[in-house]
Amino acid sequence: MKKFTLITLLMLFVGMLYGQSIIKGNLICTKTMTVTLKDGVTMDKFIKFLNSKYKPEVEKNMPGCKVYTVKAIKGENADSYGLIMVFKNEKERSKYFNPDGTSTKVGKGVEEKLKKVTEELEKLGTYTTKYTDWVVQ
Repeated sequence: MKKFTLITLLMLFVGMLYGQSIIKGNLICTKTMTVTLKDGVTMDKFIKFLNSKYKPEVEKNMPGCKVYTVKAIKGENADSYGLIMVFKNEKERSKYFNPDGTSTKVGKGVEEKLKKVTEELEKLGTYTTKYTDWVVQ
């Protein structure tokens, strides 16, 4: 019984690791952010809210999407922030976004569900993004 439990736990652990890997066919959307902070708000406060409140709501309402906040430390965009969205594949991304980056009907439904947390974020600042979609080869 101990062996069975150990094997089961190891399989779960390996499954969790694999589930978080980037694999061939995944679609990775990179978004470079231009942030405009409200008076008295720091970038740290904005990013903390983005990570603790906004991202979890996006992931909850867009099953199959994992969101990461990133900061450029070197190169052309040094000291800027961005988002990386990882989808299982291009078809999964296309549920939410049209080829030109605008929202699909499903995507607009997600926007509506995110309205409250988006309004909270906008009290701290606003942002625009430039995106590029990449398919893992």
